Amino acid sequence: MSFKNKVIWITGASSGIGRALAIELAQQKVKLILSSRTKEELERVKKQCANSSEVQILPLDLEDYTNLQEKADKAIAFFDKVDILVNNGGISQRSLAIDTQIPVDKRLMDINYLGTVALSKALLPHFIKNKKGQFVVTTSIVGKIGTPLRSSYAASKHALHGFFDSLRAEQYKNNIFVTLVCPGFVNTNISLNALTGDGTPQKKMDTATKNGIRPERFAKLMIHAILNKKEEVYIAGAKEKFGVYVKRLFPRLFSKMIRKLRVT
Repeated sequence: MSFKNKVIWITGASSGIGRALAIELAQQKVKLILSSRTKEELERVKKQCANSSEVQILPLDLEDYTNLQEKADKAIAFFDKVDILVNNGGISQRSLAIDTQIPVDKRLMDINYLGTVALSKALLPHFIKNKKGQFVVTTSIVGKIGTPLRSSYAASKHALHGFFDSLRAEQYKNNIFVTLVCPGFVNTNISLNALTGDGTPQKKMDTATKNGIRPERFAKLMIHAILNKKEEVYIAGAKEKFGVYVKRLFPRLFSKMIRKLRVT
């Protein structure tokens, strides 16, 4: 199995996991479409790709989720097809639920959930027409277990699991696959850009994030999961993975554990 000659569209491609994924995939003779809000940052990533002549730039804002059909049409037009959509764009949160204003809750859902769903729905008819396709979704370990200071973020990621599990079942007959990738702590800027209770960025690096998996290593593991069409994969440290299984098998014990957890 290989990605040779596949067209792969990556959102959130200007930094972190998305950037590392683009650079790694560029070495595998694929055609890439890179999206995020900032064209200049996307151009910088394109120059770092080994196959830059086969890389197209498509700026978009997931928060503007009512206008993503036009973006999907443009993406298809670049290479006459899209084989894999990597829904990697999103934003995090660092605030107690009681301190988080409702507009912040809404913004997290708009970007992480509705933006991802709208873009996937815009591309879905193309996949159905071709009788093949793959949606890859970067969710989170927090999409499986809620933790302190992440209430709205966890809600948006849990929602993705619900939607894409349903979509996987509906579209199996059309040879359309869904891969849910759940990161633990990854050494990216996600905590710097995370929203606080009033909607302003946190602007500081969490210790756990700083000590997380390097994005280059994460990208290699993620690519393996995509290539093998895994339904759900946890790319995380031992403690984060342990939490998922404790929650599943011993929910009361997990509740006691999570109350004492330091997540900064």
